[in-house]
Amino acid sequence: MSSDRLLRRLLCGMALLAFIAAGGCTPWRDYFANGFKVGPEYRRPAAPVAKDWIDRTDIVASKSPESICTWWRVLNDPTLDSLVTNAYQQNLTLREAGFRVLQARAARAIAAGFLFPQQQDIAGDYQRIGISSLQANSQFLPQRFYDQWDLGFNLAWELDFWGRFRRALESADADLDASVENYDQVLVTLIGDVAATYVEIRTLQQQIFLVQTNVGLQRETYNIANARFKGGQVSSLDVDQAVSNLAQTEALVPQLGIRLRQATNRLCILMGMPPEELLRQMPRAPIPVAPPDIAIGIPADLLTQRPDVRRTERLAAAQCALVGVATSELYPHIGVSGTLGYTAQNFSDLLKGQALQGAVGPYFQWNVLHYGRLLNEIRRQDALLAELIVSYQNTVLKANAEAEDGLARYLGAQQATRFLAVSVNASQKATDVALVQYKAGMIDFNRVALIEQNLVDQQNQLAESQGSIAQGLVQVYRSLGGGWQLRLNPSQGTAPGAAPAAVPTPAGRQFETVPAPVPLPPAPAVPAPNPLLDPKNVLPKRLDPEAAPGPVLNPQGASLQQRPQPGVAPVNFSAAPVARAPADARRPASANASPYSYWPDAKRFR
Repeated sequence: MSSDRLLRRLLCGMALLAFIAAGGCTPWRDYFANGFKVGPEYRRPAAPVAKDWIDRTDIVASKSPESICTWWRVLNDPTLDSLVTNAYQQNLTLREAGFRVLQARAARAIAAGFLFPQQQDIAGDYQRIGISSLQANSQFLPQRFYDQWDLGFNLAWELDFWGRFRRALESADADLDASVENYDQVLVTLIGDVAATYVEIRTLQQQIFLVQTNVGLQRETYNIANARFKGGQVSSLDVDQAVSNLAQTEALVPQLGIRLRQATNRLCILMGMPPEELLRQMPRAPIPVAPPDIAIGIPADLLTQRPDVRRTERLAAAQCALVGVATSELYPHIGVSGTLGYTAQNFSDLLKGQALQGAVGPYFQWNVLHYGRLLNEIRRQDALLAELIVSYQNTVLKANAEAEDGLARYLGAQQATRFLAVSVNASQKATDVALVQYKAGMIDFNRVALIEQNLVDQQNQLAESQGSIAQGLVQVYRSLGGGWQLRLNPSQGTAPGAAPAAVPTPAGRQFETVPAPVPLPPAPAVPAPNPLLDPKNVLPKRLDPEAAPGPVLNPQGASLQQRPQPGVAPVNFSAAPVARAPADARRPASANASPYSYWPDAKRFR
């Protein structure tokens, strides 16, 4: 074949491809600009973001913006640090998300395999063939019955002229990124739930302590009223009212105890362990104090910080690539196929050179006359893409609203706490004066009871408000997407320089270390019950338990660990390796690039 003839055929082939590309949905200019791929090229969609926060004038910006990565450490609570670390290692919901990442990575590898020959197989068979002697030209049959042995290798390779397989790989890449972002979102939610539950536990413990203190105060008031009644100074009305107030206050203890037990059970589940007396392993501590400043940034940071926002954006990118896959069905599938093998009547002759046969050549397959099915599939994929873009924009709006809600709660709780502190201080003074005046007979018991009940309510509200400050801080950092960076460096979960405390472990195992707890005063003594009241109304011992002897079963490693002594931080339960996002995944600088450039080997998850 002459060179001029070969050149003419090549030019005709290029002209045919240009004609096909121009006749499809993608203009040939876009086809070449997109890297020889049909379908739309993805760009990150625009999203409405506020320019600044509503309460920007009341926010004290943190001088260390990197604190958002380990925001729970700003509460300066070693027990919380230990709980976050243990939950990260043991939470089962996080493991589920990690295994979904592995599924997406395997799906991505399958999509990459379609870039290579799609069919490569070795086939062999044996047939005993019989031919009818009554068919046409049967007189020319040399043998009616014969054997046939076949052995061969088949190959078919559809060339990716229109980007069908490359678009599918782009979609799988984006799905893998979305699964990683889903893992990060689960981690952000987990850390936020652990911190919020821990703050709730400390708030309930503080409320129980205050109620116990008021029980003692009201029991003293009852003794005064009872003594005056026996002395004939007052009627039994004062005694009955004192008993009523005392019983009402004592009833708050089991009510708060129910909420405390429920919060403790939730914390156990977050840590991947069956519900148990977790308070036995937690030292007493006050309500965490939130710092005055917040690493808040600007609302636009939500687009890069919040994993759920990034996840919806990656899902839109995956769907955009699927539009290109659907578009490629409008064009002919061009490929190369071939077969090479042996055929013989006798098995002994199968591998001889004379039995060799084969065929190779190009092919094309073009889906025509599909009555709108291909076009409507493209429209369906376009509609799915539009839906995901709107979902992305809606997620951004919700993220902005959640951050604003957290800031409003954080700032509002600070103001309320200041007023409630003044109110509690005044109520305590009024209670002291009222008791003195009641002893002297200057006021009636009704006023004393009202002041004491008001003190109980005010102290309860103050504890709630103090906990609401910390809860608001948790809500702010959760809404900002802080905490997912923990998977990049799990050692960040514990504050540096924290003094470790050794925890007893079974023989043959290394000692585990946890941060030393903050020294606190001992728990208040529970007042003796009123003989006129039902003893069951007194604080149950389980609300302020002592350490119980004996081993406790480790639900993760099926091993025994000795129960820690009182005043020791939570045990760092050992757990099996967890499937999670890699610590060495790198985020590229490009805003439109994949947020994770590679995924490590699965050996780390074994």
